[in-house]
Amino acid sequence: MRICSLSSIISQLRLGEPLNFNVFDSQRQPLLARGQFIKDTAQLEELLRRGALVEVDELAEAVVQQQQPPRVLSLAQRLARLPQDWERSCREVQLALNAEPARLAEALHASTDQMLALIDLAPDVALSQVVRQPEGGAGHYGVDHSIHAATACLATARYLGWSPMEQRRAFQAALSMNLGMLDLQARLATQVSPPTARQREAIREHPERSVALLSEAGIDDADWLEAVLQHHEQPDGSGYPSGCTSIGELAELLRFADIYTARLSHRAHRPAMSAHQAGREILQMAEASPLAAALIKAFGIFPPGCMVKLASGELGMVVRNGAKAYHPLVATLTNHRGESRPSPLLRDSARGEHAVVALLSAQSMPMRLTDERVVSLISAEA
Repeated sequence: MRICSLSSIISQLRLGEPLNFNVFDSQRQPLLARGQFIKDTAQLEELLRRGALVEVDELAEAVVQQQQPPRVLSLAQRLARLPQDWERSCREVQLALNAEPARLAEALHASTDQMLALIDLAPDVALSQVVRQPEGGAGHYGVDHSIHAATACLATARYLGWSPMEQRRAFQAALSMNLGMLDLQARLATQVSPPTARQREAIREHPERSVALLSEAGIDDADWLEAVLQHHEQPDGSGYPSGCTSIGELAELLRFADIYTARLSHRAHRPAMSAHQAGREILQMAEASPLAAALIKAFGIFPPGCMVKLASGELGMVVRNGAKAYHPLVATLTNHRGESRPSPLLRDSARGEHAVVALLSAQSMPMRLTDERVVSLISAEA
């Protein structure tokens, strides 16, 4: 049989989805049958290490099948599958950020296209993904944080009215700003002790390392690269890697998004902050920065996905921002006695009897909300 290497078709692979062809080892012994799937990046890397092969004729048949006109899905169908599509796109981002230099640029652009399409489908659901970061999540912290920061930058850029090209650049710069320390980020998220001297050195060097990796991959957008290089610099010169004081607007946005979204995640040495607390800290840190203010306004004081208690005693989830930052629209999930409602009721917290009086953790709610339920609640009230 005619064969080719699995590595030569890596751009066509979708982790967690059934394969349309068989996979063999270098001795042409079966490793995976058609219909099975590659579950994660570690399994993919092991297959590549073993010199995995694919039959060319089977691959050609699979390509023909993929070229059939796709079934057009309704908006309701697209929203119903959004959690699965989001999870798959996050895996694509992980593959992209770990791609070899020859593939990095192409993979970043492809995964950006996928993520932006999902965000466009349901922008408030995307914000809720940033806010509702599960404690002890199964994902790769460095990758998840990159996606959250990129989502925050995109939301802020759109709030500010930046052009589509500038919005995409903001998303991709944030997605790639920590390229030089992704695995270190994941280790530090579970590390109770302070960073070692070697880790601190790697942290200080990662902006330059990230720029070097992007440049090696052929990324030549000067504004993108400058933002990545400067995203830890401070106006007073106390930042790194060079201590410069003249900082670009995009780099400043990346810094705020980096800090804000990191505060929302649980770390081994501290609990996650609420969006309200994280926003207040950013505003205090940034003083009169219009970029920091825009980031908080893009999310709202109580962003979509937050759990809240109303003055009426009802408990619910914020589904979108209201006319003012402190007045979100809330889908109430319980009545005033804390009893679950069979169907949620939409409350405008601008009304005194429905004002937000407390921000709750997901664990304090009398029910657990799946990603599917969150999408349903937010999209129902859009």
